[in-house]
Amino acid sequence: MARLFGTDGVRGEANLELTPELAYRLGRAATLFFGEDTQQPVILIGRDTRISGQMFESALAAGICSAGGKAVATGVIPTPAIAYLAKKMQAQAGIVISASHNPFYDNGIKFFGGDGYKLPDEVEDQLEALVHSIAKDDQLYRASGAKVGTVEYRHDLVKEYIDFVTATTKERFEGMKVVLDCANGAAYEAMPTILRRLGAEVVVLHNKPNGKNINDHCGSTHLDVIQQAVVEHHADLGIAHDGDADRCLC
Repeated sequence: MARLFGTDGVRGEANLELTPELAYRLGRAATLFFGEDTQQPVILIGRDTRISGQMFESALAAGICSAGGKAVATGVIPTPAIAYLAKKMQAQAGIVISASHNPFYDNGIKFFGGDGYKLPDEVEDQLEALVHSIAKDDQLYRASGAKVGTVEYRHDLVKEYIDFVTATTKERFEGMKVVLDCANGAAYEAMPTILRRLGAEVVVLHNKPNGKNINDHCGSTHLDVIQQAVVEHHADLGIAHDGDADRCLC
């Protein structure tokens, strides 16, 4: 049997290779694993703008609640925000729903520990074993009664990430014009706000996600777009993000 986790989480074409049923089991498995030392583990969930993101967010949250955990759904948010917030909020884990630079019809699920770092291979192997156990016997590891988990919706947490990023530098960008390509992805809200708060004049491209246009001839995999825009707008700098905003090219 092929390993469930690849180099960057669990990925596949949404609703075909990566299914909501698998996401549900991953949510249950994560709650069981990270909840060994706490009565109700808290797990953050963030996503990019793909049309399948809400489906997987709901499935993961259901799995977390089924095993007695608390899911905190942050909505569309950059991947590094989940890493930061998991540690800041003392959550047991964080989950990001994204397939990075891939087309909209792909998606993925990747985990962060409560320390804000990606999981080592041996932890992913333990999660995978739990997923297979749940698949064999769906009645295993179920919470009941007052132990059933809850979901909290906290898109406001993106503001805490914006505050954190802007606080990491004392530099100011007044007098600079920056072209920003958000790839119609997870950067579309946070990154223009951050740059403007630091004083830059910002020309924003591809910040109108519709669920299907993420990475579509834009972002860090199509630099010709931002190269042309930097020249046309006489800008000092161009920044192009990928779909989940965990990297950029300038």
